[in-house]
Amino acid sequence: MNLVSVRAALGRRTLPLAILAVVPFLFAACNQVGTASLTFWDIMWSMVVFFFWMMAIFIFISLFADIFRRNDLSGGWKVIWILVLFWIPFFGALIYIISRPKMTAQDLEMATQATAAQKAAAGVSVADQLEKLTQLRDSGAISVPEYEQLKAKLLAQ
Repeated sequence: MNLVSVRAALGRRTLPLAILAVVPFLFAACNQVGTASLTFWDIMWSMVVFFFWMMAIFIFISLFADIFRRNDLSGGWKVIWILVLFWIPFFGALIYIISRPKMTAQDLEMATQATAAQKAAAGVSVADQLEKLTQLRDSGAISVPEYEQLKAKLLAQ
């Protein structure tokens, strides 16, 4: 199968249908779970299940971190959200994700600080750094060979 035929297959709807046709065979191949034999499809299915469990665990860790990080929730509301996540885990996670404001005051403050830090970092130009190097050389803090070496590094950026 060459690249042109792969692109043509991806452009049509036949590839998703072919994948959907393989799925029942994938499930049928896993019918020996619990027996002494372990097939390739058993291992593949176990990997898929493991991936989704890891994803669920990561979502819950992220939600717990978000609940504890927020300043707009009081301690009582944090306890209530944690209990909801423990009692009805997946439904509670959906409720929290839907009810959480898109942008809290804390999120806005953090975004503003990040923007200010980027502007401050971008505000230092090569010309400013060369001027500082020249001042250091003129004051005697660095020697002429050191100045030339630092200047070459600066101009190479």
